[in-house]
Amino acid sequence: MLSARLCRSAAPLCRGALGGARRTPSRRRAAAPGLDLSGIYPPIVTPFTAREDVDYQKLEENLQKYAQVPFKGLVVHGSNGEYPYLTEEERVEVLKAVRRSLPTGKLLMAGSGCESTRATIQLTEKMAAAGADVVLVVTPCFYKGKIDSHSLIRHFTQVADSSPVPVVLYSVPANTGLELPLDAVLHLSQHPNILGIKDSGGDITRIGLIVHKTKTQDFQVLAGSAGFLMAAYCVGAVGGVCALANVLGQELCELERLCMSGCWEEARVLQQRLIEPNAAVTRKLGVPALKQAMEWFGYHGGAARSPLQPLTRAETQQLREDFSSNGWL
Repeated sequence: MLSARLCRSAAPLCRGALGGARRTPSRRRAAAPGLDLSGIYPPIVTPFTAREDVDYQKLEENLQKYAQVPFKGLVVHGSNGEYPYLTEEERVEVLKAVRRSLPTGKLLMAGSGCESTRATIQLTEKMAAAGADVVLVVTPCFYKGKIDSHSLIRHFTQVADSSPVPVVLYSVPANTGLELPLDAVLHLSQHPNILGIKDSGGDITRIGLIVHKTKTQDFQVLAGSAGFLMAAYCVGAVGGVCALANVLGQELCELERLCMSGCWEEARVLQQRLIEPNAAVTRKLGVPALKQAMEWFGYHGGAARSPLQPLTRAETQQLREDFSSNGWL
């Protein structure tokens, strides 16, 4: 409640700060003049057939529905797209399918992160050729005991140096077990082809500090979850890549509008109603829950690819309760 009161009492200040966050990149970003990331993006799921092949027809039907929501763009091959379970060929073909369907003016962000720098560079080039406007590059993590700031700075610098399109850093410690260190983020923010970061860790003080320390770098911060979207806007984030946007896209776009307008009381009420459903489809029950919820809301979710398993009956009941108790079902 205290944070809501602080944001509300500082509404004129917040309006100015958030408006400033939607800054146009300066001329030093020759790779992407004027590219503005601000807005809401669903990290779209990958529908599969009963034989676990990519279901391009259902993907297309989802894309047609997403086109009716005022998203800034789409993220393909984020964590919710089950990219670790797709072949490289599938990753490229899915991106091409999305590019063909995406309305003019929408931004297409594609996950291209791999474990090695070499593989990441190669896939990044393929994603750019397939139509990505921006690539989202997750931290390599398999040898996390030997991955430190120095190695990550070198990795992302080499990727950004080689990438034909701008790079967005991706820190998702819940999946990788490795948070992109703050000192590495600040160093990388100075690279002319690194546009920003998607931070899914949920540490608002860290997000606020990144915004504060990079405000002269035209560096844009995206919240990685709907659970802390309002708080991230309060400290200067420009948007969000949120799993829940696959289900409640209109509502997350409305939350963005309220925050950008300084309507903090209304934003607080809406944000609170999103916390439990968001937790259910992310850290509690994961991708199978997100796909199940999509079915309830008229999208194609379907089954996840093995080894992910369908929800149990008890998990499905809990998922429904998390949505219904907040007025969404």
